[in-house]
Amino acid sequence: MQKVITDDLSALINVLPEHISKILNQQEDISELVEVILDLGRTPEARFFNREMVITQQEVTELDLEYVVSHISSFGDDNRAGIERTLHRISAIRNRKGTIVGLTCRVGRAVYGTIKIIQDLVESGKSVLLMGRPGVGKTTMLREVARVLADELHKRVVIVDTSNEIAGDGDIPHPGIGRARRMQVPTPSMQHAVMIEAVENHMPEVIVIDEIGTELEALAARTIAERGVQLIGTAHGNTLENLIVNPTLADLIGGIQTVTLSDEEAKRRGTQKSILERMAPPTFNIVVEIQDRDRVAIHPDVSEAVDAILRGHPLETEIRWVDENGEIRKAKSVPAAIGEKKSALKGRRAKDEKQPKLYLFGVNRAKLEQIAREMQLSLDIVNNPEAANIFITSKAYYRSRPQKIIDAEAANIPIYVLKSNTPNQIRQLLNTVYPSVDHTDPITAALEEAQSAVNQVKNGEDVVELRPQSAYIRRLQHLIAEQNDLPSESTGKDPNRRVRIFKPGVK
Repeated sequence: MQKVITDDLSALINVLPEHISKILNQQEDISELVEVILDLGRTPEARFFNREMVITQQEVTELDLEYVVSHISSFGDDNRAGIERTLHRISAIRNRKGTIVGLTCRVGRAVYGTIKIIQDLVESGKSVLLMGRPGVGKTTMLREVARVLADELHKRVVIVDTSNEIAGDGDIPHPGIGRARRMQVPTPSMQHAVMIEAVENHMPEVIVIDEIGTELEALAARTIAERGVQLIGTAHGNTLENLIVNPTLADLIGGIQTVTLSDEEAKRRGTQKSILERMAPPTFNIVVEIQDRDRVAIHPDVSEAVDAILRGHPLETEIRWVDENGEIRKAKSVPAAIGEKKSALKGRRAKDEKQPKLYLFGVNRAKLEQIAREMQLSLDIVNNPEAANIFITSKAYYRSRPQKIIDAEAANIPIYVLKSNTPNQIRQLLNTVYPSVDHTDPITAALEEAQSAVNQVKNGEDVVELRPQSAYIRRLQHLIAEQNDLPSESTGKDPNRRVRIFKPGVK
């Protein structure tokens, strides 16, 4: 997969003080520069893709900072500035008086070819949400999406560019967006209004938006999607699960509500009476989790994925990556492999009736044992894989195919792969490993307790205090209170931190 990178690096180097720019230009790997850090009274630093360096022992002065500020555009309300017709971003740190005391000068790059890995999804006409940690390349991919849709598919594309990160600084957009049009946002708080304005005034077929982060922006995104416009955007968070527990952005994936089932329905489903369900169709049809610059995890049907997560079922995702030959490879996520191993495990267990002996490889043992205690399970964890009848590893380790995993497969030891170290994933795994144990699901029990507290407050109680829970479960309990228009707060210190639900005006 051929990629062409343009970064106008000299434009950024030239706005730095001469004694700094001179040293940077002498670096053999200058093309791999990521950012330059200038903090008042400290030595300047440069960060590259694979290393960091102190540029000079001469400390940064006020004159150095003023020199940079005088050679770039004005800072906006978000303390970000740029260099006209480039993608570079300069972010300021200010003291309490508003004086700039630090600068982060980040290299902006247009990378052509970066969306080949998801181009079929983008061209499908469905709305796509990109997620991933900071610096993983979300904005770079978004820029390339805009160019491909505008230039190759000849669609009417409008970019809502809050901090001029997608199309660069100045009134003339960077050529990295192709023929796509760009609407600048005067202040970050107005992003949602500009999103609506773009649809109402300019008849786009596609809206591209970076960093959806507020409830108003999520609402604007839903309004746009309901008008039949394709949305391509990014949001705060690394995974789909992050959105589910984020009340501000949950509407992007349909919103989450608490539903109380009848006794008959709860029995039919085999669940507690209070459960979490999706409220509405999701704003985005597809979620792409960018795990690395050349690796993504795809949820092709967000409705199905969210419903599976809320019900605690294994979640199948599609993994795509670029191999050493530049070819795009695809595979189903490891939870599917877990399902395939389950029947083998049952056969093995029926044969020898031994208790599970677990060997952990790349898995957080302390967290696994903590969740097991909550589920009243006694684990037998062994230190030698040869003594195990169950091999538990992480998704990252399973992908890299180390020798221990190869040996375990050769020995026909069932391998369970933990997608992440979240409590929900660990409980799901333990429920699969110990299918004969009568588990009391702590999440549904905690949700039922929260719903009961809500009912008590509505019936006259001033304050109801719940039992101590983990941070994840407390977030869900707060969500139940919020959906019932009741205030709540967390009180106490871990491990005894708990939620209090109370009447408005009472604390």
